[in-house]
Amino acid sequence: MIVGCSPKKETVQIETPFVWEGANLYFLLIDRFNNGNPENDSIIRRDKETGVLRNFMGGDIKGITQKIDEGYFTDLGINAIWMTPVVEQIHGSVDEGTGNSYGFHGYWTKDWTAIDPSYGTREELKEMVEKAHAKGIRIVLDAVINHTGPVTELDPVWPESWVRTGPKCSYDTYQNYIDCTLVENLPDIKTESNEDVELPPALIEKWKKEGRYEQEVAELDAFFKRTGYPRAPKYYIMKWLSDYITDFGIDGYRVDTVKHTTEDVWADFSKVCKDAFAQYKKDNPDKVLDDNDFYLLGEVYGYGLNGKRNYDFGDKKVDYFAHGFDNLINFDFKGDANKTYEEIFSNYSNALQSDLKGVSITNYVSSHDDGWPFDKKREKAFDAGTKLLLTPGISQVYYGDETARSLEIEGTEGDATLRSFMNWEDIKTNANTKNVLTHFQKIGQFRKNHPAVGAGIHKKISKAPFYTFSRTFTKGDFTDKVVIGLDLPFGKKEINVLTIFEDGTEVHDAFSGISTTVKDGKVVIDSQMGIVLLERK
Repeated sequence: MIVGCSPKKETVQIETPFVWEGANLYFLLIDRFNNGNPENDSIIRRDKETGVLRNFMGGDIKGITQKIDEGYFTDLGINAIWMTPVVEQIHGSVDEGTGNSYGFHGYWTKDWTAIDPSYGTREELKEMVEKAHAKGIRIVLDAVINHTGPVTELDPVWPESWVRTGPKCSYDTYQNYIDCTLVENLPDIKTESNEDVELPPALIEKWKKEGRYEQEVAELDAFFKRTGYPRAPKYYIMKWLSDYITDFGIDGYRVDTVKHTTEDVWADFSKVCKDAFAQYKKDNPDKVLDDNDFYLLGEVYGYGLNGKRNYDFGDKKVDYFAHGFDNLINFDFKGDANKTYEEIFSNYSNALQSDLKGVSITNYVSSHDDGWPFDKKREKAFDAGTKLLLTPGISQVYYGDETARSLEIEGTEGDATLRSFMNWEDIKTNANTKNVLTHFQKIGQFRKNHPAVGAGIHKKISKAPFYTFSRTFTKGDFTDKVVIGLDLPFGKKEINVLTIFEDGTEVHDAFSGISTTVKDGKVVIDSQMGIVLLERK
């Protein structure tokens, strides 16, 4: 709750809004986070020997719900959770040259209309979304439209009318990112097609065996009649993904492999999703959290803030923000994190308040498929947390950033080393892990409580004798202002709050817990900590 003043100087309380542009987003691999139901670990037989960290390990939807119930995300200041795809994965395995691999990561779809039994059930997903919403946490699922899962002895290739199996992408022109397969044996959906196609026979057989063929077909008929879209592959998939909005009330999608599909696909997907969300709100008025629209976050691999609105293919530039996306993952941040605070903060604030005004970016220090993260050896975990959580834009905390989970696992090949199981035991036994977690919790909660941190305007107050700055944010009748100091001396420090807080204002340092009063435009904080997070008390 933020306390402000009306024109008559009457004290009023204005509820702090959830602002996507300043969200504190937690990204997790469902299978690697927490095992809430061991009984579903082997519900599908995936028992071939695999490469290190290339098989399912037991994490599931119920495990995420357990951590919501325990307050783990609330303590971290997390107000949105993005998780890898929940859809049913291929049942077989493939040899990627690193030993056998199963689709534990969620990106090898077998059936978009079903939740993988190893992750859980529809009832468990419904419960998770409801419990997250009850704690003010939004849920972002992961959408894959570009490709199916690999072909295995248990997973036949989809019909030629749906997919291409070659050539492999050469990545040298715009078109050679799109009309091709990302890697060998990853069938590419013909998303450019507007031709009517029939349902794949294998899917029909599966649905009939599960007793839901008639229902699925009736829903498809209704969707195509309502929208007027042709029965092309991309629109089938859009319908199936939008069902997770209307059935469960999820709040957003992170969209995979965006640049490997023509941008008009995403404009259509955005419309389908936003229409579905509006319908969900209309049908469930008691479950509406706020007036935010459905949120689309895109993975345009290699896009960075420093490219402004465009991604450059070499022979073509594309503004994906103009084609339905509210936000793009910022691949520049992991490098920018090596710069000074002021270099980062002022550059990001200026860009978001000018070229990127009205949209936003998602910053990260580590991820599930980036082999060159900031601080791979976890030697600068505190610095990583400070910069990530205080930089304008959405902060993406990858599971284990807050616990310095190792990103170098012996025996792993490729991105598997980034995907070890969450190091819960370290929180109980390792003092450094606990200290890193506390650091993320304090700054994360401050960020969650103050949209100004991620969505506000940055202004440097002083460089010497130590670095301080302000962030201000206004939306409608809501105004939020904070003052932050970094790399401060231990003990007593005098901080200039300029015009952010008037004389006589009671302020609270959220990092040390100390409260004081503004006098002569300054506050004095006597703490044995090098960070000050000042808010109106």
